[in-house]
Amino acid sequence: MQRMLGLMRKAIQEFGLIEDGDRIAVGVSGGKDSVVLLTGLARLRRFVGISYELEAVTLDPRFSGVETDYSAIEALCNELEVPYTLQRTDIGQIVFDVRKEPNPCSLCAKLRRGALHDAAKALGCNKIALGHHFDDAVETFIMNLFNEGRVGCFSPKSYLSRKELWMIRPMVFAPEKEVRRAAERAGLPIVKSRCPADGYTSRQKAKEFLAQKEQESEGFKLRIFGALRRSGVDGWGYTGLSGRSKKE
Repeated sequence: MQRMLGLMRKAIQEFGLIEDGDRIAVGVSGGKDSVVLLTGLARLRRFVGISYELEAVTLDPRFSGVETDYSAIEALCNELEVPYTLQRTDIGQIVFDVRKEPNPCSLCAKLRRGALHDAAKALGCNKIALGHHFDDAVETFIMNLFNEGRVGCFSPKSYLSRKELWMIRPMVFAPEKEVRRAAERAGLPIVKSRCPADGYTSRQKAKEFLAQKEQESEGFKLRIFGALRRSGVDGWGYTGLSGRSKKE
């Protein structure tokens, strides 16, 4: 977990993700990424030199109308001394049973974002932390390039003016393998996704493409990430470093 904390601290400092007095809603789906994010942010409070509060929020999509057991996540939050909010929703039924979306990920993500934004505001938070990591950033860059014909990615830090909330992603420097290793070594509880589309998404195709290219040419993903940073697009530019783009 120590390596993970170092990567998170680097992102927080480089992109100015967290400031004194922040109250941060952490989106916790129960998967490894969000659980490591929550644990990392809770532990960083001890030594990062920034005073902030955390609120863990889980939105249960209730796929097929079935509630998921998040008691292990609640127990982890108690251990970390982080208040926990669990909201049962109808998102799964709306997307798969009512709308019967052929490409469900976009609508599901939109509904989940809206519900998380509302939950964060209700809890008095000014920021929302999401568990996107290094591999997610590279995959999103590839998806935008190949699927939409544009250069872009989600931002490490972005402002939602309509909600007056900041969205931050403290794990963007952490490769997925490091996230997985941290979860395993710390013995963190994982709640498996019940999503019917799990493993059959556009992101999964991008993941498989990148895995193949990485096998053919080691460092392929790192070079893509470097290109994203040097481009300075969507807040990814290097800041205050000689010889590098200062765009943000």
